[in-house]
Amino acid sequence: MSGAAQRPRPTALAARRTRLRVLVIQVLAFSLVATLLGRLYYLQVVEGGSYQARAASQSVRDIVQQPERGLIVDAEGRPLVANRTAWVVSVDRTTLGRLSDRGQELVLRRVARAVGVKERRVRARLVDCGSEGARPRLCWNGSPYQPVPVAEDVAQEVALRVLEQPEDYPGVLAEQQSVRSYPAPYGVNLAHVLGYLSPVTSDELAAATEEGDETLNGASVVGRAGVEQTYDRWLRGVPGHRSVTVDAQGRVRSDAGLVGARPGDTLVTSIDAKVQSVVERQLARTIRTARRTHDKVTGRNYEADSGAVVVLETGTGRVVAMASQPTYDPSAWVGGISTGELDRLYAADSDNPLLGRATQGQFAPGSTWKPVMSVAALEHGYSPATRLDCSSGLQVGNRWFKNYESASYGSMGFDRALQLSCDTFFYRLALRYWQAGGGDPTDVDAPDPLVEGAQAFGFGSATGVDLPGEASGRIADREWKKRYYREMKDYYCAIDADPGDASPFMRLFAHEFCLEGWYYRAGDAVNFSIGQGDTLVTPLQLARAYAALGNGGTLYEPRVAKAIVDPQGRLVREIEPEVAGKVPATRATMRYVDQALLGTTTVGTMSWRMTGFPLDRVQIRSKTGTAEVQGKQSTSWVASYDENFVVVMMVSQAGTGSGTSGPAVRAIWESLYGVRGETVDTARAAIPGVVPPRRLPTFTNDGSVLPPRRKR
Repeated sequence: MSGAAQRPRPTALAARRTRLRVLVIQVLAFSLVATLLGRLYYLQVVEGGSYQARAASQSVRDIVQQPERGLIVDAEGRPLVANRTAWVVSVDRTTLGRLSDRGQELVLRRVARAVGVKERRVRARLVDCGSEGARPRLCWNGSPYQPVPVAEDVAQEVALRVLEQPEDYPGVLAEQQSVRSYPAPYGVNLAHVLGYLSPVTSDELAAATEEGDETLNGASVVGRAGVEQTYDRWLRGVPGHRSVTVDAQGRVRSDAGLVGARPGDTLVTSIDAKVQSVVERQLARTIRTARRTHDKVTGRNYEADSGAVVVLETGTGRVVAMASQPTYDPSAWVGGISTGELDRLYAADSDNPLLGRATQGQFAPGSTWKPVMSVAALEHGYSPATRLDCSSGLQVGNRWFKNYESASYGSMGFDRALQLSCDTFFYRLALRYWQAGGGDPTDVDAPDPLVEGAQAFGFGSATGVDLPGEASGRIADREWKKRYYREMKDYYCAIDADPGDASPFMRLFAHEFCLEGWYYRAGDAVNFSIGQGDTLVTPLQLARAYAALGNGGTLYEPRVAKAIVDPQGRLVREIEPEVAGKVPATRATMRYVDQALLGTTTVGTMSWRMTGFPLDRVQIRSKTGTAEVQGKQSTSWVASYDENFVVVMMVSQAGTGSGTSGPAVRAIWESLYGVRGETVDTARAAIPGVVPPRRLPTFTNDGSVLPPRRKR
């Protein structure tokens, strides 16, 4: 047979199977096409609007519009902190990115030269915070679509040059923005009360985001000290948003809408700028005079390294004036403080000007402590009839404790002891209490009425003033001494074991401390009674205690702020003084000490500084203090008050109380009442009508602030 005759033929069954396979493939292909068409219809028709909206939203970006910060005014409506417009030079990184590397380098070099900033600093400002190479305090924390400020508060001619030569400065903007200004009515500084601003940190921004706080953003500035920090959330306002459309490359094409920023609220304070001016001038003058005065004890002029003055309302605890030296210029932070300026503020020879001595400085109170001790003693076994010897000295243990300048005045009561500031009178009180408590230096739980009396006046704890960073002071009682011993034992025992180049005093102190440093001996008790030793107070704590002496025993939490007012002049919140406690003393006791301190001004240690002052019309109570500090010159104190005001002044390493601080305290009282010679002319008083206004300033529709309306 031939080969062709032997080839097999397809059967009918095989043909049918082939046709079936083709049909299945056709059905599958049709189903796939139908599915794709259906999905396309769903995306384009059914969900088309939704996807179109999403696409549109991705091409719109929000640029934050910073609000104008709220004003800070004094009790009469005078602006203490305001705002002004300043030229700011910014770089649009989107536009800059379109240039070649060489073009970008030339532009940034021109900008740096024009604004007087180093080129590397300009480049650092353009780096997003959190990215590689970002420098803290310089990196950009705001929107990536927002022009980045590289120089603030630049000269107008520089800004105009940028605006008039756009071909030389592509992507560089110059515009006016609101920045902090300090009008300084009557030349006041008030830096430690007002505070300053600096850019928000990443941690603060993250915390605000977590809390849902929309008033903070990456380009915000926040308060860092003073009332700027305490009342920051009212002062900062609410940011606005400018929406812009961008293309796929992120380039801005057009504006899409604007939500305006809401300005911050105004903070009305109880500060009186006129009184503040007097206080600052008197403090600065006292320090200058002290530095020219010879100290007979040390054989050199007084260093007068720091000082503070506090003026309070006696009946409310409101702060009328508060000054501290050394100080700083709060405007140094406007536009960002330079590294050089920061270095100067923190330099070893600057005496730490950022530390507000009125609330953060801690000093031995000296004899200004004695009225507190008198109240405590009169409430624990003694009476106005008590007589103790004011001898030239008193033997306590193995040490002779001398009266000031070894004076001896004989037997006297509490009133005369306060007026003459007799140390040995109070030594005897303290020694008797120490002996009555068992006389055991190791008994931490022994009762001590004098310590309890100091605590009752609020010493040893913060006053609660509405300023950040307040120090609590220190009551150096038995518990404190044991706690301090545990903390410092290893340090002093190491010196005792190997004195090295330690001074003879330090060697002796380290040896005694290592052996029995936690003992509370009779010498500690008598030192405590006259405000010496390890007890420390702040000037504000002392002022509050003297206010309590003047108002019958009420301790207030001092307040700088009086009210918060919105941009339309409507009251948002009134800030009333809060009572922190009540001194547990009878009215008779408080009255007795009050009258004794009136005698200090008329016949006591302050009288020689008040000669010719009309004390019959302005009845000032006072107490002087000269606190001796180991290794330093004496600290000068004068604490004084009447029914309206408390005036406390302290100058560190400046000599005696009345000798150094007396003239300034008198000058402050003269300004408060308009005293000229022996005449009281309230029309010349720093505060109209003498008494601080109870009403708030008047906020008018045109934005101006007028003095409070006073009752006729």
